[in-house]
Amino acid sequence: MIYTCAEAAKLLRSLNEELMIRRRKEQKSILFTASIDEDPEAARPLYNYRDEQRKQEELERKIRTVKHAINTFNLNTVIPEFGITIDEMLVYIPQLSEQKRKLTEMAACLPKERVNGGASINRKVEYTYTNYSPEEVREDLLKVTDELAKCQLALDRINGSAAIELEI
Repeated sequence: MIYTCAEAAKLLRSLNEELMIRRRKEQKSILFTASIDEDPEAARPLYNYRDEQRKQEELERKIRTVKHAINTFNLNTVIPEFGITIDEMLVYIPQLSEQKRKLTEMAACLPKERVNGGASINRKVEYTYTNYSPEEVREDLLKVTDELAKCQLALDRINGSAAIELEI
């Protein structure tokens, strides 16, 4: 069956959620409590060990298949606007995000900021000064923000259009 990368990622999330739910239900079923005057068979929850293991193994197989297809797609698909693979882009975007966070913090600094109030007689007022050009920081922040948006749009575009073939 043919999926877009975005559809395959959605399928992967769905399979992982289904497996997690099965495992949680299993945890609630493998042990049970009955009072001393209660028939344990009447309190026993429905649970078939072999059947449950088979269903979980099948889900795990499907997860491996989908995850491998996505990984292979990410390693081999080049984003034309950037000349890098999706795999590289998935590293580049967090790097840009961190750079944007740092530049945003730097852009918010005042060129000169009072550190303490100098309230005591012996203490002198101290200032912290920026050791960079705020204009350069703002320029770089705009460039990084623009680059990040372009990367995200390119990734969204390719994830929504390129096809992956899955046999699950």
